Amino acid sequence: MQIVRFKASAKTCYGALEGSTVVEYSGTPFTVFRRGRRRYPLRQVVLLPPVTPTKIVTIGLNYREHAAELGMPVPLEPLITLKPVSALVGPDDPIVYPRQSRRVDYEAELAIVIKRRCRHVPPERAREYILGYACLNDVTARDLEARDGQWARGKGFDTFCPIGPCIATDIDPSAVMVETWVNGVRQQAGSTKELVFPVEDVLAGVSEVMTLLPGDVIATGTPSGTGPLHPGDRVEVRIEGIGSLRNTVVGV
Repeated sequence: MQIVRFKASAKTCYGALEGSTVVEYSGTPFTVFRRGRRRYPLRQVVLLPPVTPTKIVTIGLNYREHAAELGMPVPLEPLITLKPVSALVGPDDPIVYPRQSRRVDYEAELAIVIKRRCRHVPPERAREYILGYACLNDVTARDLEARDGQWARGKGFDTFCPIGPCIATDIDPSAVMVETWVNGVRQQAGSTKELVFPVEDVLAGVSEVMTLLPGDVIATGTPSGTGPLHPGDRVEVRIEGIGSLRNTVVGV
């Protein structure tokens, strides 16, 4: 199932993608979720971020080659940081290039969407607490990140967390391709089989620190090949079994 959150006829609701059609559902994927009768052509709806999380957790340096390209050691346990929920945008929303930065990078990531409240979850039970997976672009002001010596400002600007286009509930996250395309050219590619800490260990590690609530998001890290974006660029995150998340970079 590919779960979406969308707006149509001034109404916001959840639904499911079925080819080029969105089927409306009542309720939410975290409570009672019932298929309705109404269907919309995809071109007639506006896709929104598929979740409204209480927090967005990001895992740093979770691919060895990405750690190497940044000249940083591979962590011994999941390296946890946060993006503010105010950074969240959906498919086709603009990414705003901040005046403070001279180097803004794309970071394609597989995102975990939490299904139900969890704390102290062992890795072997992690999948029980996962609703599904989405594409996420962990946009980062790389120069500010380096200057500050920590990641909050560099990753925290409004619009720096595109997510979508859907929550895919049926994929196996252990070996899917994660790619970034900029202006139609592939710039980044890696497989989740290369993760230092796989999905189960990531969720277990985060839940040892904080309580995760329905709809919370964990971004699992980016492969090597991150690079700069510029105003006017069209950036696309593609993940097998989920689809494509497209956004345009704009200046202020």
